Amino acid sequence: MDRPHILVVDDDQRLRELLKSFLTRQNFRVTAAGDAAEARERLDTMDFDLMVLDVMMPGQTGIEFAAELRARDHAIPILMLTAMGEPRDRVAGFESGVDDYLGKPFEPRELVLRIQSILRRVQAPPPAALPTDAVVTMGALRFDSGAGELTEAGGGRVRLTDAEVALLRALAARPGQTVDRETLIRLLGGDVNARTIDVQVTRLRRKIEPDPKFPRYLQTLRGAGYRLVGE
Repeated sequence: MDRPHILVVDDDQRLRELLKSFLTRQNFRVTAAGDAAEARERLDTMDFDLMVLDVMMPGQTGIEFAAELRARDHAIPILMLTAMGEPRDRVAGFESGVDDYLGKPFEPRELVLRIQSILRRVQAPPPAALPTDAVVTMGALRFDSGAGELTEAGGGRVRLTDAEVALLRALAARPGQTVDRETLIRLLGGDVNARTIDVQVTRLRRKIEPDPKFPRYLQTLRGAGYRLVGE
């Protein structure tokens, strides 16, 4: 089996070389880049299984570069390295499309475990297809899984992103049942992790809940997952 090919992007030359040396010893193929521009060149000429991307870099930041790649539908899994500890900074990273983050300083072994976890997830076989005939009514709103549409009582459509449609479909297929985050990750696939699911839930609540702070339809079961409750 070919060794996974990792692209390490960090402007700190010392750390970049240390990561390259360490990951090579862990049976990865490693290519390094010093900034987003150099990483873009590498991505245009080589195939990679995952990118380890630093946040704070001169020129284009890691968050900006990740957002650019996702806007171009580039599906490379991204593990972001950040020295920023504020929750809003981590959320910004996930909203840009990264798969996971690791704060600096970090234990090298944890880096390997995070990489392996992401690779297992993206290489897993696709889950069985979800039912597409579910219809859930939430007050004046109606979600039709088959059409992938959320409509108001008067017939107007509520705009949903593809990710929001996928999440609603996964929950609508099991109305009233709690679905844990790991199951949602497997069902949704692609560039999805627990944090991105939490972000999508927050966005959906703004669209379907009378009061998003006190959700009635898209409920959280602490420590268990989420459930969609219709009327």
